[in-house]
Amino acid sequence: MRLGALYTYWVPLGFVLAVTIIREAVEEIRCYLRDKEVNSQVYSRLTARGTVKVKSSSIQVGDLIIVEKNQRVPADMIFLRTSEKNGSCFLRTDQLDGETDWKLRLPVACTQRLPTAADLLQIRSYVYAEEPNIDIHNFVGTFTREDSDPPISESLSIENALWAGTVIASGTVVGVVLYTGRELRSVMNTSNPRSKIGLFDLEVNCLTKILFGALVVVSLVMVALQHFAGRWYLQIVRFLLLFSNIIPISLRVNLDMGKIVYSWVIRRDAKVPGTVVRSSTIPEQLGRISYLLTDKTGTLTQNEMVFKRLHLGTVAYGLDSMDEVQSHIFSIYTQQSQDPPAQKGPTLTTKVRRTMSSRVHEAVKAIALCHNVTPVYESNGVTDQAEAEKQYEDSCRVYQASSPDEVALVQWTESVGLTLVGRDQSSMQLRTPGDQILNFTILQLFPFTYESKRMGIIVRDESTGEITFYMKGADVVMAGIVQYNDWLEEECGNMAREGLRVLVVAKKSLAEEQYQDFEARYVQAKLSVHDRSLKVATVIESLEMEMELLCLTGVEDQLQADVRPTLETLRNAGIKVWMLTGDKLETATCTAKNAHLVTRNQDIHVFRLVTNRGEAHLELNAFRRKHDCALVISGDSLEVCLKYYEYEFMELACQCPAVVCCRCAPTQKAQIVRLLQERTGKLTCAVGDGGNDVSMIQESDCGVGVEGKEGKQASLAADFSITQFKHLGRLLMVHGRNSYKRSAALSQFVIHRSLCISTMQAVFSSVFYFASVPLYQGFLIIGYSTIYTMFPVFSLVLDKDVKSEVAMLYPELYKDLLKGRPLSYKTFLIWVLISIYQGSTIMYGALLLFESEFVHIVAISFTSLILTELLMVALTIQTWHWLMTVAELLSLACYIASLVFLHEFIDVYFIATLSFLWKVSVITLVSCLPLYVLKYLRRRFSPPSYSKLTS
Repeated sequence: MRLGALYTYWVPLGFVLAVTIIREAVEEIRCYLRDKEVNSQVYSRLTARGTVKVKSSSIQVGDLIIVEKNQRVPADMIFLRTSEKNGSCFLRTDQLDGETDWKLRLPVACTQRLPTAADLLQIRSYVYAEEPNIDIHNFVGTFTREDSDPPISESLSIENALWAGTVIASGTVVGVVLYTGRELRSVMNTSNPRSKIGLFDLEVNCLTKILFGALVVVSLVMVALQHFAGRWYLQIVRFLLLFSNIIPISLRVNLDMGKIVYSWVIRRDAKVPGTVVRSSTIPEQLGRISYLLTDKTGTLTQNEMVFKRLHLGTVAYGLDSMDEVQSHIFSIYTQQSQDPPAQKGPTLTTKVRRTMSSRVHEAVKAIALCHNVTPVYESNGVTDQAEAEKQYEDSCRVYQASSPDEVALVQWTESVGLTLVGRDQSSMQLRTPGDQILNFTILQLFPFTYESKRMGIIVRDESTGEITFYMKGADVVMAGIVQYNDWLEEECGNMAREGLRVLVVAKKSLAEEQYQDFEARYVQAKLSVHDRSLKVATVIESLEMEMELLCLTGVEDQLQADVRPTLETLRNAGIKVWMLTGDKLETATCTAKNAHLVTRNQDIHVFRLVTNRGEAHLELNAFRRKHDCALVISGDSLEVCLKYYEYEFMELACQCPAVVCCRCAPTQKAQIVRLLQERTGKLTCAVGDGGNDVSMIQESDCGVGVEGKEGKQASLAADFSITQFKHLGRLLMVHGRNSYKRSAALSQFVIHRSLCISTMQAVFSSVFYFASVPLYQGFLIIGYSTIYTMFPVFSLVLDKDVKSEVAMLYPELYKDLLKGRPLSYKTFLIWVLISIYQGSTIMYGALLLFESEFVHIVAISFTSLILTELLMVALTIQTWHWLMTVAELLSLACYIASLVFLHEFIDVYFIATLSFLWKVSVITLVSCLPLYVLKYLRRRFSPPSYSKLTS
């Protein structure tokens, strides 16, 4: 005897697999199209026939590629020539290493000397390079030109390399392609993407395994109660098929369709415009994030430096009082040009005003001269380049420097009236408000290094012949160099607490013989063979004494819109934020304060640089003694700590309210994510905008890419792509929370639906002497889990407990979800008990109340079952949506209409009688009323947290 029609088994399973396969296929196709778009960017290639256009995917090793200004380098190349007069170019590398500073790159000397780019094709030469590796900061190779006599060989270093993913910031460059595809430095720094399965799906799988265990147990019990009579092993198989409804096959479809709905809702949300869901398999993950790991440059900040404060000790000028600085500068230069005849005794006020003006002027002049910035003129369509350079045309001028801080300072001096208009290796020109040109000769330049933390310049004023040594640097080193004063330390602390990057500017006037003496010693030191750098530093330090403190400057990296409130929201939601950046320690710390990642009343523990086990041990002990303290650590120290004390370090770091890791390599970011997942077992979310964040985004449980100005690498690799960091708050608090709660309700309901009918089957078999006879056959079984109950149950994906505004206002609601209560063994057990109670009630009720025919049992029990399901959905819903009402009524109408066709299972004439109606009503009431009463009592005496906010 067969157990029902065969299609009742394979149709549901086939449908489930089809939906899952189609959804996955759509995502794969979308991913393929996105990659194709990126690989189709067009570049110019130098060939014997001239320049030809070529797609980036067709570029091969050995090609000569032309890259324009602001264009991304398509492959790892050796820099052969540039259009820049000074024979060098600047690179923006923040997509590769997260650093804000521009990098100077030099072309190969013998190819730069060629008259035109086309001559590159006429020479015979080759490049010898090291095998591809992961190190983005070093490169070793040689360039050999064979057709010269004798052959010329030049050594190649990182200064001659242009890595893929960087952007040319000045001029047009020509390079020869060295590595492509998987051998690119940027690709080798990116880990392979993993297929992400949500924690929620794993939990549902676990519950399904429990249900499978229950199915086997129930089948064995049924056969045991028959005392294993006859061919009992066949009976077990029959019972397994009979109770197969215990395993909810439709659960997978419902959850997958739910994910598609959540993705659609996120895309349609007008408050997070431009958000793209690239992976629709994990929207529930957004509802349970415990750690957020964010990049700094381009994600939290705009990578645009702004001058915020000039402090002269007795007076400070902020953004609102810059016009006063301007008037001081103006008064100095207008007085100089038209000095009045001496009056009989100038009034006191003008004297004070003049000394103030000269102090401001000295400070501004120092800032305008002490830097490494070069003004470059570009044709703007009206004026050509040579003309613009002659006229110092303002509209054509662009400042170039390795550090955006320096550009911000020079742009500020221009705004207050002292403009840097020209610079070469040996001279500098400033323009005054009266259009005079001041000429300065650069005698010496001491560039900024990470060790010295300062830079200096010695200039001679051509008009007066005065020699001045200017210096600027970090307050920690400058405090010992300037003359004693009582305000430097305090004001630096105040400005640093506001998140400003503070530079101390000082000067020293040198007499001619003093300078000549210094120069002789400096040249001597530079020629020494042993300890050269030490000797050079000693000579420079002889000048760095008793310098006159001029001013403090405060520069700030502009934050993205609404970063502070977003971080505040995340903190209140119980999410710990870690900032992982490739940038410098000082910059990272300033941004952390400025963005209020570290709150005003929190201490910051800067982890000292450690190189071995002993140092790491001591520093960890020092850190252990601090409480409620944010941690700032560099990538090198982190590596040492993780090598020797991984467990101890992670334990301490996880207790910190915030962690900042600076100088982090891309692979290190991914390693931190992995360690957090392994050590805490909590869910992580990574946010970034650059190519250097891709590894971290792919490693995290939930990757979010911010679509930045600098390309789309991160947003393409991410699971969710947003246009601004501030949208993250709503993505987690509203969409993440709703997705998780809805999926939890939906899955428990689908399980309840399957268990109800299985309980009825078990009761039915028990009453009829444990016979393996199906209670419902054919279409009734398929119709039950599809057309009759599917719409109302699925409409739970529209349910929400609070309005989105409330969820944003009270991020503490999100904290409740981190414990995973919406779907736990406890809630699962409650639903199992409800299912057993309702299934037994309906079945026993039908058995008690039917009179003569078996077919009446089917009619009474099945109708009661459908009504119970519809009422239970109504009981679960928290906020009614018009579609939910439609779904309930439509399902009921479908059932009533289909009764006409179901005469082989149900007696149509019996349904029309009063007897049928009162029996169904009583059974349904008994199965649902107690639950309604329990729900009311629970809401009355132990209301959930959200209900207090909605009432």
